This record gives sequence, structure tokens and C-alpha cells, in this order.
Amino acid sequence: MNKSKPQKQQSIDCFSVERIPNTNASAVFVNKCRQSFREDADLQTDVTVDGHEFVPWGADNAMPYDIIDLIEGDETLSTCQVFNSEVCYGSGLQYNVDKASQKIKDAVEEFLLDNPMPDYFLGVCQDLKYFNFAVTVICLNSDGTQIVEIHRKEACYCRFAKHDDLGDIPYVLYGNFRNQQQGDKFEKIPLLNPRSPWKDLQQRTGRRTRRNGTVKSDSDKKFAILTRIPGADSLYYPIPHYASLFRGSWYDIKRLIGIAKKGKLSNAAPIKYVVKISPRYWDEIFKDMKIMDPKEQQMFVAKRKREMLEFLTTTENSGSVLFTGKSISVDGRNELANVEVECIDSKTKEGGDWESDIAEAINMICFTMRVHSNLVGSVPGKTQTNNSGSDKRELYTIAQALQKPYRDVLFAVHNIIIRYNGWKGVAPECPFIQLTTLDEHQDAKEVSMNNSKLNDNESADQ
Repeated sequence: MNKSKPQKQQSIDCFSVERIPNTNASAVFVNKCRQSFREDADLQTDVTVDGHEFVPWGADNAMPYDIIDLIEGDETLSTCQVFNSEVCYGSGLQYNVDKASQKIKDAVEEFLLDNPMPDYFLGVCQDLKYFNFAVTVICLNSDGTQIVEIHRKEACYCRFAKHDDLGDIPYVLYGNFRNQQQGDKFEKIPLLNPRSPWKDLQQRTGRRTRRNGTVKSDSDKKFAILTRIPGADSLYYPIPHYASLFRGSWYDIKRLIGIAKKGKLSNAAPIKYVVKISPRYWDEIFKDMKIMDPKEQQMFVAKRKREMLEFLTTTENSGSVLFTGKSISVDGRNELANVEVECIDSKTKEGGDWESDIAEAINMICFTMRVHSNLVGSVPGKTQTNNSGSDKRELYTIAQALQKPYRDVLFAVHNIIIRYNGWKGVAPECPFIQLTTLDEHQDAKEVSMNNSKLNDNESADQ
């Protein structure tokens, strides 16, 4: 198998608002969202520049970066993602040592000083909300008797090896998959069996008999643990629930409304056409014409935009048809046009007033992200209904309660650490922040699921 060449840089962004010649109107050029999020039935492996085999994430191994770009391209969606990550973080990951001996308390305190949990836990919460999985690496001491380090590996830079005959993924690769360059090195980390990481860790360290009856310890002192939200249809990389936003229309509708308002304010010309261009359209042209220099690519994009505008507006092209290529989605079911042209009826929105439409689009995005729009303050307009303080407190409490399954899967890593290190009387917990009423004389308080800690706090207050 040949080594893959360095991956191309991120596709050119063709977004712009262009004045149509000889008319009082504008045209908008936008990048089309990638349509496919499903894995191919016949998964083909790829190879890094330093020779490690892996399963690509998406058809071109750029799926996580496409998702990040789409999220960062919309204010409401990016804010909802930050909100969900912060709510999942709650009051932060803690190791409850109320029932532990003083010796164990000291050991836990030293471990937490060496491994700052706020940075780690907020990072894995973000990975879980963005991609439905997170990768944690644990490091053992020299004799393999204690877990002494814990690290987060950013999910977008992780790739899985192809599963073996038993269905187990043997290792995870970590490195710069966004823009591979010759000479890059990728970290190969053994992956504990996602179905039973605790049992697998014991077998690898010689604490439990292996499948073949041996108890020989592995030389590895570093292991990856996969934290994953179960999905209905994915073999390797989970598909986030909000992928429906990009398959549907509301993401594009909200983005186009913003572009239309910007075009109206910039040059006092209504938007007449929206030209959606697939990133692969430019990639194929640049490849065929051997245009590699970024400046030459930008010049070519500007030239092609002028040609498209002339085609749409000149008299000699009246009644003509624009022919462009098509691509097939990864699953082979959908034909994806490389260029789409939409004509906007300017009479439907006199004066560029899109307030009701933008509110509807925002509500649909917030609904998909499971965030009430009043909690992130994203609904515009002075006449919009607003919830009372009591309703908002209840909404926030509901949002916190819905994080339980995410925290349960995140706690699996820490239960393994605590059990392996022999810390009896220690348990991971993540108290959530409960907003209070004015009669309690405080803005918020922590609520723990540990009853004994609650009782201790209550008795201390008394």
C-alpha cells in the first residue's frame, strides 16, 4: 500500500456579495454544505505520511474540520455548542474523598495537582458535544502499579485503526490530520477494548488472565480509553444528532438571511441570485488546470465569478442553460450538483425585513441543539415573548438534568483510575449548579448527587 501524499489545504471559501453589472441587484456566492455524514459500506483504510494505517473520518478524512467550520459559520449554532459544553461541565469534575482515609486523600490530592481536571474535563465535554466521542490517555508509572497521568486527545485529531477479526479496534492515531506534511509523526496509542476497558487494562498489565491463558504483562505504559455516545448507525466515528441541520434547510436559510441583509446594507441592492458552489468544484478545477499557488487560485475564483454573473445577466445568454458537473454522495444514493443557482424574489421581502424569518430559523437551530432560545438570548426583536425568572431557572435545571448520561460515560475513565490505584472510599462526581430564588439570599448553589455529602453540608449550615 502506497503512503498517502500530504493532504491539500482547506478548500477555498468563495463567500462574497457581488454587484450584478448593469442592474440594481446583487448576487451571493456561498459554499455548499457537505451532504454526506454516513460511512461507506465498504470502508477503505488510508495511511499516514509516516506509514500508519487508519480508517478515514468521512470520504476525504476532513469530516471533523467540515463540522467545525459549519458550526463556526453560524452564531446561534456555535453559541448553543458552547452552552451545551458548559452545562455538561456543570460545577466541574471532582473526586469525592469524604469516606477515604487520610493517606488516600493525600494521594488523590497529589494526583489532581499533577493532572488539572478543569482543563481536561471541559475539553472532553466539548469533544462529546461536538463529535459524540472523546479520547482519554492514561499513563502508568514505571512499574505499572499506579495510573499517574491523564490526558485529553482532541477528537478531531484522532483516527481509529481498522478493527481486527474479533471486532476490536487495536489502536488510535493522534496527529495533524488536517494538513499532513512530509516528516510529520503520528502518535500510535493502544486502545483499550471499548466494551470492557477495565478488564482489558487488567489483562494488559498482568492483573488478570488473558484470553489465551497467559498473564504476561505488556510493555506499554500508555493506553487510550474511548468515551462514546452510542449511536444508531456508525461503525467507527459517531454521527452527531445535529447533522440533521446540514441535511435540512434551516441552516442555509438562516445564513442566507444574514447574507441578504448584509448585501442590502452594503450596496443598497437587493439579492437577486444565490450561487451555491461545492468546495469540490474548485478542487477539481485547480487539479485539472494545475493551479497550486493560493494567489492564482483566488484570482481564478474571482474571474470565474464574473463569468457566472455575465452568464446570468447578459442579453445574449437569455434563455440559456448552465451545465455543471455532479458528484455522488459517499453512500451512492444522492447526486450532488457542484453549482446551484437560486433566484430570489425580491418582492416577497420589501425593504429587506427578515425579522420573523430569522427568529423562526434561530428557533429551529436551538430546537435541534436542545437549547431553549431564551437561555442563550438568541431570539431577536423587541416584541418577542420572554420567560419569567422561575421558568428560566426550571429550563436551566432541566438542561442540567439531561447531562446525566453524558457524565455517566465520562465517569467510566475515572472509575477505572480510582479502582486501579486502589483508592477506597473515593468516587467521581460532578455537582450541578442550581439557580436559587431571592429568599435563599444567594444566586446559585451546588447540588451533589452524593447523599452523604449533602447531609454533611446541611449539618454544617445548621
